[in-house]
Amino acid sequence: MPRKPHEKLPNNPHDLDGVTKAAILLLAIGPESASVALKSMNPEVVEEVTRELASLGRVPSKLQEAVVREFYDLTVANEYAGEGNLDFAKELLNSALDPDQAKKVLSQIQTQVQKTPFSFLQRAESENLLTFIQDEHPQTIALILCHLSHNKAAEILVGLPMQKQIEVIKRIANMEQTNPEVIREVERGLESRLSNMLMQSMEKSGGVPTVAEMLNLADRSTEKAIMEGLESEDPDLVEQIRRLMFVFEDIMLVNDKGIQSVLKEVDNDELALALKTASEELQEKIFTNMSARAAELIKEDMEFMGPVRISDVEASQQRIVDIVRRLEEAGDVMIQGRGDTELVV
Repeated sequence: MPRKPHEKLPNNPHDLDGVTKAAILLLAIGPESASVALKSMNPEVVEEVTRELASLGRVPSKLQEAVVREFYDLTVANEYAGEGNLDFAKELLNSALDPDQAKKVLSQIQTQVQKTPFSFLQRAESENLLTFIQDEHPQTIALILCHLSHNKAAEILVGLPMQKQIEVIKRIANMEQTNPEVIREVERGLESRLSNMLMQSMEKSGGVPTVAEMLNLADRSTEKAIMEGLESEDPDLVEQIRRLMFVFEDIMLVNDKGIQSVLKEVDNDELALALKTASEELQEKIFTNMSARAAELIKEDMEFMGPVRISDVEASQQRIVDIVRRLEEAGDVMIQGRGDTELVV
């Protein structure tokens, strides 16, 4: 049964529907990984999960652990079932889910393929896999790369530091047939570490700020698709997200040409008021993109302005932020670290 917005979460994960579980899982894996996950979903699912995430609230650590554990168990069961070890998959599912649900899931993952070493890593994204194994010993990395596809192994190798690349390549070149028991031991260790990494018991909260942070890290096309999908059903939520996605201090991330474009649309009184509570770094960045005379006038206005209401300052800052976002959408402003922007010189 779907959860009502902001309704208190139950203690038992089996009482949650799939959308709420997906939202909790995105919260658990953090904004960067969540933004990648959102990109791979179809728009209808993204819209549902994003709305649920925005209304999630505080998630007790035990409930979060249970959801992550269920996801992990399902993933591992899927891998073992896919490799032909259906007895183990069935045992794992029965321990994680109620019997009817376990039977249903198992029936969906019974396609058998030949077991290969490190199969639980085979479907991982190269970037995530690199993060997971880059601190391993070069011999361990070499062993793993030998059991991945050449394309994926090359992507991992390129992401390693130069010295480690050389060490790994030397070990691959000199590697002879490896004892199967050694391979299984390395597999068990990595699988256990992956499980521990997923099960970190940090209690987190969902809500609009979490959604904004995730979308800030997503590429522009993903963000636009999600926001347009939400706009038709919940325009107020879209406005809340937009206002948190880019705050006044983030103007530090705007390129100089973009700041100059923004300043053309802001009058001196508005700018002086907005800069009243800005950091010295941001003030300096803006002043360096103005003429010396104009910067001096703004500084004088700020000095002789006297006490002002913080609400007035925030309102001025928000109006300038709205200008930045409008110019960004038009392609007149570039913001460092926003999505997958690439430059061609």
